[in-house]
Amino acid sequence: MTKILVLYYSAGGTTSLLAKLIARGIEEQGAEAVLRTVPRVSANCEATDPEIPAEGDLYAQASDLETCDGLVVGSPTRFGNMAAPLKYFIDQTSEIWMNGKLAGKPVSFFTGSGSMHGGQESTLLSMMIPFLHHGMLICGIPYSETELLHTTTGGSPYGVTHWNGPQNDQPISDSEKALAIAQGKRVASIANKLSS
Repeated sequence: MTKILVLYYSAGGTTSLLAKLIARGIEEQGAEAVLRTVPRVSANCEATDPEIPAEGDLYAQASDLETCDGLVVGSPTRFGNMAAPLKYFIDQTSEIWMNGKLAGKPVSFFTGSGSMHGGQESTLLSMMIPFLHHGMLICGIPYSETELLHTTTGGSPYGVTHWNGPQNDQPISDSEKALAIAQGKRVASIANKLSS
């Protein structure tokens, strides 16, 4: 069975909800969705998180990347860029890069922000760069997914997005749900074709 890793960082919970919707799309396409998160990064050099989180998805390991057939990466926006914990994890993948473990596999991206124009697309683009170095094949959302034409909250051909609202209280819209599921299906479908 094709295995798709959904790798994300979520500070307020919304990115985690999008990850689960994407995983649903992956599984609807007959692939296995593996949800993994990354721990926070602290300025306090003595602060550590336990190896296994008290709740939520497990922390990602290098082996999760090495054994996946496809990848979907998500982060909240941080000044138009991915969040530091996700970047920190990605920065530790040099050995995977040197051995070409991700080359030729599909990858896709998702994000959310508190403001409508809070740098969602630039965040998606910032996440793409390291995976281009890894030789991965970037998969966006085509406009044949008609929700892209009608959404008033979030969504982009670069990947699904969510507008959290200034109080981080906006629910994921029906359009965003549909796009997240479609994005999961698309990555799984491409990974299925490439691995057969």
